[in-house]
Amino acid sequence: VQLQASGGGLVQPGGSLRLSCAASGFTLERYATAWFRQAPGREREWVSCINGGVPRTYYVDSVEGRFTISRDTAKSTIYLQMNSLKPEDTAVYYCAVRFTAGCGTQSVLYRDWGQGTLVTVSS
Repeated sequence: VQLQASGGGLVQPGGSLRLSCAASGFTLERYATAWFRQAPGREREWVSCINGGVPRTYYVDSVEGRFTISRDTAKSTIYLQMNSLKPEDTAVYYCAVRFTAGCGTQSVLYRDWGQGTLVTVSS
């Protein structure tokens, strides 16, 4: 199993970024995949999840309406479209897979992780 996150960078407040997480070694659409983030000096935080099977999506309150998680099964990739970015969104973003269909918000539920991609929101 491999997860390769990319797409981070420096963006001004109010801007947008799209993160990608290329997955290999498992059938993406069968399992829950999630994005977490970790800001300097803070604990890792669950951001969003898309469950296995019929896709349903979930978000932490602070990003609801601004971020959108999606997956492309043909490309075996999940995405996190981030709009209206705020300085408090600055963090390293990680993708992770949980080998069951249902989403969860706790990091211990996810077995495999990507390497992280840094998002910096600053003027």
